[in-house]
Amino acid sequence: MSVPKVAIVGRPNVGKSSLMNWLAHKRVSIVDPMAGVTRDRVCYLMHHEGRYFELVDTGGIGIVDKDELEEEINHQIQIGIDEADVIMFVVEGPSGITPLDRTVSQRLRKIDKPKILVVNKCDSPKLDKEVAEFHALYEGELVTTSVIGGRNQNQLLDAIIKHLPEKAEDEGDLGDRMDAEPELKLAIVGRRNVGKSTFINQLAETERMIVSEIPGTTRDSVDVRFELDGKSFIAIDTPGVRKRKSLANDVEWYGLARAKRSIRRASVVMMFFDCSQKISRVDKQLVSEILEECKACIFVGNKWDLAVGMEPGEWAEYVFKTFADMRHVPTAVITAITGKNIKKLINLAQSIYKQSRLRIGTGELNRQVRAAVKKWPPPMRKNRTPRILFVTQVAVEPPTLVFKVNDADLFDESWKRYLIGVLREELPFKEVPLKIYYRSRDDKSPVQAAKDDAMYAAELEALDAAEAEVPETEWEDG
Repeated sequence: MSVPKVAIVGRPNVGKSSLMNWLAHKRVSIVDPMAGVTRDRVCYLMHHEGRYFELVDTGGIGIVDKDELEEEINHQIQIGIDEADVIMFVVEGPSGITPLDRTVSQRLRKIDKPKILVVNKCDSPKLDKEVAEFHALYEGELVTTSVIGGRNQNQLLDAIIKHLPEKAEDEGDLGDRMDAEPELKLAIVGRRNVGKSTFINQLAETERMIVSEIPGTTRDSVDVRFELDGKSFIAIDTPGVRKRKSLANDVEWYGLARAKRSIRRASVVMMFFDCSQKISRVDKQLVSEILEECKACIFVGNKWDLAVGMEPGEWAEYVFKTFADMRHVPTAVITAITGKNIKKLINLAQSIYKQSRLRIGTGELNRQVRAAVKKWPPPMRKNRTPRILFVTQVAVEPPTLVFKVNDADLFDESWKRYLIGVLREELPFKEVPLKIYYRSRDDKSPVQAAKDDAMYAAELEALDAAEAEVPETEWEDG
């Protein structure tokens, strides 16, 4: 048995997404005055009074979509209704009953499931006395709410709990599993129409997202939880990004912001490309965001079935010619529509994630750095010799190394790139980004610098003693 689902349905622009965010206490769905913003089902796991349930925000019933996706949107709404254990029928108090409200009512009347009529936007208690007419739509329980006024939130939650099916023995375990931190979070990013939602649907093994040939179908960043080999994952489907000057409205601008936020909160970013098309300016913009956030990443070539006469290695080399600073990033080719190579891609993502979380001992780090310096010492600058006093790893995701040096300004960029290359080769960080900080000894007060020097000297003396017991050839060869 699954965790109970509560579907939020109603005509466009009655505040369904606002209610979702209000109950979740976070921005889950996009809220915009333009009707039809929500297209896919957006879900959020709730916990109230000892019960778990999943809120499901749906598109507006009766929307006339500018991209002619009414059929697909309506299909997603119907799935939400069919899977729901409780239906929240949302109407707008100040507007009274509209013809479209009656249409929704007729559709829901045929469904034998518990329902709650939510009269939203009742910002003043005076409106509570004027909502009796809404019983013409549904004679059952009615709750008035106001997101702006913060009215009757607990009353609505209590009504939901009251109408949920009896608590199953495994509901708590299932809820805890859904609420638990997943193995990793995968952000699926790319320009429009590269097959991100098709890939998500393959992962979830259900029509979880609207998949259409119309570019820009997904407007929200939607988290989809799935399991593979007994492990839980979250795939974050993001809106397709296009040129900034082409952003048509606030919803698309907000979608771009969501894509950036998805990159920030992901464990691994899957940067999707269409193998049948050239790399675009938008692709470069997204890769720049990934590079700036220093995220573990995989370059994914989708629609491989359309890349006639090309080998995977050739495609990878084409990508790296454009993104020379990202040559450490692994590549994969898939065909999302058939599911080809998808499991291999998830396994690769797990491997990358493990790399990003590795910690290397201080002794090993310093040995490798000493060997690199011995092989190619940093060149002198300003008649001074750059010296690395000590190196340590201070963080993971990404692996972050701090080099304590005599003067950070003495190290030129070409030598720094050489050192990163050596560290990638000798340490298990071959496919993940590295953050490197050079800290001058003189950045601190003379007293603190003297204390640090004494500490570093003691640490290095201990390392020297340890290295003396290791044959020279062993640590020189790494």
